[in-house]
Amino acid sequence: MFPLNCKTVAIYLAAVFLSAPLAAQPFAYKDVSKGPELGAASFAYISNQLDDSLSVIDTATGNVVDTITVPGKPAGVAVAPDRSKVYVSTPEAKGFAVIDAQKHEVIAKVTVNDGTLGIAVSPDGKRIYVADWYKNNVSVIDANSLQIVSTIAVGESPSGLVVSPDNRWLYVANRISNSVSRIDLKTLAVQNTAHVGTHPFGLTIDARGERIYVVNVQSDDVTVVETARMKPLATVKVNMLPYAATLALNDSRLLVTNQEDGSVSVIDTETLKEIALINVGDKPEGIGTHADDRHVYVANWFDGTVSVIDARTLKVTHTIKTGEGSRAFGQFMAK
Repeated sequence: MFPLNCKTVAIYLAAVFLSAPLAAQPFAYKDVSKGPELGAASFAYISNQLDDSLSVIDTATGNVVDTITVPGKPAGVAVAPDRSKVYVSTPEAKGFAVIDAQKHEVIAKVTVNDGTLGIAVSPDGKRIYVADWYKNNVSVIDANSLQIVSTIAVGESPSGLVVSPDNRWLYVANRISNSVSRIDLKTLAVQNTAHVGTHPFGLTIDARGERIYVVNVQSDDVTVVETARMKPLATVKVNMLPYAATLALNDSRLLVTNQEDGSVSVIDTETLKEIALINVGDKPEGIGTHADDRHVYVANWFDGTVSVIDARTLKVTHTIKTGEGSRAFGQFMAK
């Protein structure tokens, strides 16, 4: 998967003229049982790579309330823990944009490297991490000064990034190396490496920081890695060209996007078996869980939409029109 996802752009441009916009559907739920404030406003920030934009979805109404212009083919998204800012990687602009989450406008553009794609922010909001797809490293940026404080060599073509809940470790999916690097955030050095499936891309971590789930695009599976020893515990088969994953319902369900057949695999994390397959839009990529820990948002690249899944009923409850090339790779949900 290249930063621009160029393999599928040509097919998409032909398909988009044949598809009519989706009509708005009734949408209502108020089940905010988890998150920083009961009933607090929550938003999903969807990068539309072909539109050079970011759609802001109010999850209470299911409507796009704003569309922000973000030049540079936006791809990865990371929302600051205090919800004040959103960081969006811009591969063609060689860095990332900083968006004010209140004003809905770009307030800074930061140049980092030639292959920006994966982006993450630390749980305390003090650091931003950006993967360089081409130079095989991760840049560490001070969130206040927006200056690079360190560059860490990892495996080939780093993509997905995730920080442990205790802010001790950064995990990096190295696509070409078929591995995951674990970086010690005290020493800013790689402390261990786990070998996983073929071409890992997206990854997610459980609330206790004990397991990471690594989505392997070319082997069509998910590697479950025990973080303490950085050893694989299991491999779970999913459908074709899986891209990213998220956890829901107190980490009891893992949901994985399958690009090739427009579906989401649902895995029971206790048995590590697939228990359901949910049809969503065409070429689903980014996936994230609402602060209520129940509703899951899926960005569909070819359709330019977001599907909302109820993790309890395993049904799509709503489809939201966003923009061309909706990707939303990373932590795009405000918690």
